[in-house]
Amino acid sequence: MKRFLTAFIALVTLAWAAQALSTSAVAAGVLANPWAVREHALTLTGLWSFALMSLTMVLGTRPAWLEGPFGGMDRIYRIHKWAGILATGFAALHWLIEMSDAIIRALWGRAGRLPRDHGGGALEAMRDVAEELGEFAIYALLAMLVLSLWKRFPFRIWRYLHKLMPALYLALAFHAAFLAPLDYWTQPVGLLLAVLIAAGAIASVWALAGRIGHHRRVGGVVESVRTPGAGITEVGCRLDGGWRGHRPGQFAFVTFDRVEGAHPFTIASADRGDRRITFEIKALGDYTRGLAQRLQPGQAVQIEGPYGRFDLPTGRGQRDQVWIAGGIGVTPFIAWLEALQTTPDQAPDADLYYCVRDRDSDPFVARLEALCAQLPALRLQVISSARDESLSAATLSDRAGTDAVTEVWYCGPQGLADKLRKGLRQMGAARFRFHQEAFEMR
Repeated sequence: MKRFLTAFIALVTLAWAAQALSTSAVAAGVLANPWAVREHALTLTGLWSFALMSLTMVLGTRPAWLEGPFGGMDRIYRIHKWAGILATGFAALHWLIEMSDAIIRALWGRAGRLPRDHGGGALEAMRDVAEELGEFAIYALLAMLVLSLWKRFPFRIWRYLHKLMPALYLALAFHAAFLAPLDYWTQPVGLLLAVLIAAGAIASVWALAGRIGHHRRVGGVVESVRTPGAGITEVGCRLDGGWRGHRPGQFAFVTFDRVEGAHPFTIASADRGDRRITFEIKALGDYTRGLAQRLQPGQAVQIEGPYGRFDLPTGRGQRDQVWIAGGIGVTPFIAWLEALQTTPDQAPDADLYYCVRDRDSDPFVARLEALCAQLPALRLQVISSARDESLSAATLSDRAGTDAVTEVWYCGPQGLADKLRKGLRQMGAARFRFHQEAFEMR
């Protein structure tokens, strides 16, 4: 994610630099003129913000064709989130630079202030409108960023507010198109800006029309609702004929209530070809806590998907494998194990660590033991914190002393993931490849 966003920002910066270095202002010594510095900083921060916001809009359409290059829809949404955060940060910086004219005037006076290319009466009127729209959009973006990062803010309300983002983007596109320097449009930066405006505008209209993921949506009915353990709701669904099947480890956006909207849940069952899928849903908020009481067999459900590239690594010729599940993060591994029941010879030689609070009361331990019993190549180890057991990178220390590369597949709390990654790096990161389901869509 960091590499992609860094490369994206660098590309935008190079396009800006090609235009900036071609101007006489730079040749004359732009750094000696605070007004020229302000102007270039204003255009660069504005370009950074708008480019990242365009990227956010495109990735927000859930482009399944990008799952391969990015490594799954979970990673696409992670980039979508951080691109939006950076875009808002650069927008705030852009606004602060815009407000800095009074400071520069007080310290250096008006000498050296660059003339503004008004471009005629009609264009000037459009520029004034664009400036007002841009300022309003920046305030709205800052408010949306605060609400998005405030995890206690109700998802139902946040979802409807988030639907305003395409409209805000179109306002920013208008702002960028009319306030960009006129000489941009004869330079590579103008071509880049035009592509960004077109891509972001198409994505915004697509979102406003409610077309995101429409070709991957199918209807169905809830067949069963169970509570296998405290805070866990198991929902079995039978889907309509349009369901294309799924690979073990994938997830889907599930809508049980149109007012509440879609939530992403991992599919906790293998694909048996009968269009039946199961979800194991943990009570993590107001909506999921009351799900067992609200759902009834026969109730309609809408599924969008499948998505994700947390794919089952099969074959005994694969690299050394470690599977690590934390809490409800066990769901993709359950789907993996179920899929292997029909082809046990494809099961890799792997250790599965399942980290739970209390082994004796956990609803999945017995199921995992039964599934692994049919797969001799897999070794299950349950780590129970109630028994003062814990998983750390030291557990895998015997692998650090070998030349073989160990593939670590992880799904669980981020805190444990960070702890393991840090420990593995200290032991020799070159020998471990860490695959993680980055399952955070907000």
